[in-house]
Amino acid sequence: MDVEVGAVLKIAVLYPELLGTYGDGGNGLVLAERARRRGLEVSLELVSMRDELPAADVYLLGGGEDGPQRLASDLLAKNGFVEHVSDGSYVVAVCAGLQILGRSFCVEGNDEYRGLGLVDVVTRRGKVRSVGELCVRVGERLLVGFENHGGRTSLGDGVAPLGRVLKGRANDGEVDGYRTDHIWASYAHGPVLAMNPWFADEILATVLERELTPLETAADLLYARRRQILTAGSAG
Repeated sequence: MDVEVGAVLKIAVLYPELLGTYGDGGNGLVLAERARRRGLEVSLELVSMRDELPAADVYLLGGGEDGPQRLASDLLAKNGFVEHVSDGSYVVAVCAGLQILGRSFCVEGNDEYRGLGLVDVVTRRGKVRSVGELCVRVGERLLVGFENHGGRTSLGDGVAPLGRVLKGRANDGEVDGYRTDHIWASYAHGPVLAMNPWFADEILATVLERELTPLETAADLLYARRRQILTAGSAG
């Protein structure tokens, strides 16, 4: 579902009342604003649990607690979300959203719960909760944010991670999230796209199938400074 030149870019933030614990709904605002600053027409919709699922170019799933995560998974399984993604819609998923898209995830009491099966990943309970800063190398870039989750996510054969962990735990202390042709998934909250504007641009360029004109915003300057600090710390 690539966006034609001149068409409206449709972005949908799904169930912010369930999957919005850490401000991840802000990822939709970032995508929309960075597209608009490049002259694109954008529709940004916040989809509540009582709404029908609209067609969209990009769906965003955030983090949430066990009960809301389970409810969100049930709703997504019933409302045609899997079909939309199979037809070409893109997805940006964070933490609980990342787990929902897999084959299964564990909720309270370590009970295993069936996921949407869009990606061959399984999330189980870890022995300790992962809380703190997260830094991941994604290609030549650094992705920064924070994590707060109790899951350990295992990738199936052929599933590529989003990046390699430099600080924090993410999936397993080695890699963070996963990347498919139409899905970006990470354990980084923040919201991650506000803290990593390059990542928002990478998503937009992929969805729009075009190169983007550079932007210099406060977020870009803050990221450059944060990367400088992290790089200096690694060198030391």
